[in-house]
Amino acid sequence: MPLSPKLEAKLSKTYAPDSRVDDVFAGNDLTFITDQQGRAVTLFIGKRRPDGSISGERYVRRLKFEADGVTLKASHWENKGKVSRF
Repeated sequence: MPLSPKLEAKLSKTYAPDSRVDDVFAGNDLTFITDQQGRAVTLFIGKRRPDGSISGERYVRRLKFEADGVTLKASHWENKGKVSRF
């Protein structure tokens, strides 16, 4: 399942560096991990279990940078399959 444009817009914001963010979006529970610059790079989406883990799908964000290594050129989310616990 591809990510919706609204969810991609939410994930394209900058968050706290090197953190884990738990949230809810369109009836789905989300947990995403950020990198050193605060960009979301790993996403778990599905239903949260009572112990806090998520059963659903895992996505990884691929980032491409300009030649300077700082400016973000492009990014896309790849579905890495089902996850039963995170």
